[in-house]
Amino acid sequence: MSMKLQMRSALAATCMTLAMIALPARAADVPLVTGEQWTASSEGVKKAYLVGIANLMQVQSAYHAANPPTDAQSFVPRLAKGMQGQTLDSVREGLDRWYAANPTKLKRPVLDTIWFEMAVPGLQKNK
Repeated sequence: MSMKLQMRSALAATCMTLAMIALPARAADVPLVTGEQWTASSEGVKKAYLVGIANLMQVQSAYHAANPPTDAQSFVPRLAKGMQGQTLDSVREGLDRWYAANPTKLKRPVLDTIWFEMAVPGLQKNK
């Protein structure tokens, strides 16, 4: 039963992904979350954003389980490895601290901050 549910979830996520790819999108149409939105958001909104990123990583990992992409094809395996040991709260708190310490860099996208300030150092530790 659990396997069937996982397959349905993976199929639904795949269908949603394909639907999004099929729709014409311009860069201007895709919102980019920066430190400005991050610092103005509630704790609940911040956690929801991080859950969304975690879910996208899980869907991609499940989709490619039998044939994982290389590092050149996807950054998800490296992101997962670099973020080992982190929790939603530790990432949220780390982002809060970083943006508070760098108020002139609020235009920096949150994903950039996660990658360069948390994942890359985590990759160095988890070699």
